[in-house]
Amino acid sequence: MLHTLPSPITRRQALRQCGVGFGALAFADLLARASSGAPRTGSMAGPLQARSPHFAARAKRVIFLFMHGGPSHVDTFDYKPALLRDSGKPLPYEKPRVQFSKTGNLRPSPWTFRPYGQSGAMISDLFPNVGALADEICFLKSIHGTNEAHGGALLKLHTGSDTFVRPSMGSWISYGLGTENQNLPSFITINPTKGHGGVGNWSSAFLPATHQGTPIGGGNAKGDSASIAYLGAGGGTARQRAQLDLLAEINRQQLLQTGPDAELEARIQSFELAFKMQTEAPEVFDLNGETVVTRALYGLDDPKTESFGKQCLLARRLSERGVRFVQITHGYWDQHEKLTEDHGRLAREVDRPIAALLRDLKSRGLLEDTLVWWGGEFGRTPTVQGSDGRDHHPHAFTMWLAGAGVKPGFSYGITDEYGFYLADQKVHIHDFHATLLHLLGLDHEQLTFRYAGRDFRLTDVAGNVVRKILA
Repeated sequence: MLHTLPSPITRRQALRQCGVGFGALAFADLLARASSGAPRTGSMAGPLQARSPHFAARAKRVIFLFMHGGPSHVDTFDYKPALLRDSGKPLPYEKPRVQFSKTGNLRPSPWTFRPYGQSGAMISDLFPNVGALADEICFLKSIHGTNEAHGGALLKLHTGSDTFVRPSMGSWISYGLGTENQNLPSFITINPTKGHGGVGNWSSAFLPATHQGTPIGGGNAKGDSASIAYLGAGGGTARQRAQLDLLAEINRQQLLQTGPDAELEARIQSFELAFKMQTEAPEVFDLNGETVVTRALYGLDDPKTESFGKQCLLARRLSERGVRFVQITHGYWDQHEKLTEDHGRLAREVDRPIAALLRDLKSRGLLEDTLVWWGGEFGRTPTVQGSDGRDHHPHAFTMWLAGAGVKPGFSYGITDEYGFYLADQKVHIHDFHATLLHLLGLDHEQLTFRYAGRDFRLTDVAGNVVRKILA
């Protein structure tokens, strides 16, 4: 026990000290649970306790397959035969006033589209394996954003704002629902980009820091690099426990002197979580226990699909152990030139693993309450850039959902005959976020946090649930 000399305090300090600080109380509860062998699932005191949704949820967790750079909607899931018919002709109406780069005339897709499943969804030859599961997928073909640049578009997609520092959607979900597993973070981002907003895309901003995403790997690292560094420099669990106990005592003394301190309390909680992760994370990240059949399903037997396959398999393992929000980032889908070569290569890397993830989740009964989401920060222009490229295009693009709560084999939203502008059933990013939260049982208008004298939410002051895609 550390001893401190008594010091005079003001009346304000005395009142503040009487509150002790929620962080100290939460920390004491964590220590008590650790010593009593309390179960790792269920409720717990503190900001990550599992909380009930606002209403009955269809989804318990989300896996976001983020295609960084902006895959072309007219070359993947939004079939536009008029591009072939009018190839080489100028766009018959005005282009947007603000464009990222100058583009030329209409350019057809270099890939063939064909119908898949009973739904007859038209999908390009870039995604034959995903196409085979078209009847499991709900396509949203009328997504639109507000920013032509990667940085702003990524932040808009992840946080709802392209101009201000705001919490990411994963942090909002963690804040709203807490965790199902006290030994793992509630929000994990695998291989996140270090540019285009960087940490802002998984930051908790003004929400409690415990809701920030935990990055695994980064910068388009290979699958084997997606791991968590081991806590401590040796000495075993007992020594680490003793070190944390000493640190906790020092921090408690600090809280008694200063009163509540959100940053210090979050640091205490993060140390405890890091310690507890050592009991579970090594097993989660060890893929060797998976069967040969499962490893082959995800493409771990092919150098082209091995890296993304490992990340998809890891996402399944994290999700089934209670992680609320798992994001995998793949890229770079930014083909201003060499579209045919690079979109082809990138699609080969992800098509098989994505289909495997959907099949695996369904076979395990997890797709019933897991929402799988595929998409990028924007689409690409139906007009050509250079000799074999397409420019950024936030005015109309496609995302898709599969699993809990959405209509399978369904398509929503219509773009014009060239896929340049939206024609009907428009879905803004705020609408998409509102729908995502709704599927998790959260009312986007009620999920708020008061900061700087104002109540904030993921959808700001906008957003409508797209009810026609709900099963």
